[in-house]
Amino acid sequence: MENRIRELRKAAGVSQEELAKRCGVTRQTINAIENNKYDPTLALAFHLARELGTTVDALFCEGGQEKAAP
Repeated sequence: MENRIRELRKAAGVSQEELAKRCGVTRQTINAIENNKYDPTLALAFHLARELGTTVDALFCEGGQEKAAP
């Protein structure tokens, strides 16, 4: 599952370390999520979205692209 966390985090001027502290996880966890090596729990996804001022839907998309509704 692709995500926009790195893009939104950098736009907000927040380091991986700072975002990790705000979300109660390690910097390594944020790094793994940004590099698509780890899918966060639903609770962490909501926390990330809240900290980055967006929604979970806007953070993640399957296969790197939004699927259009039929």
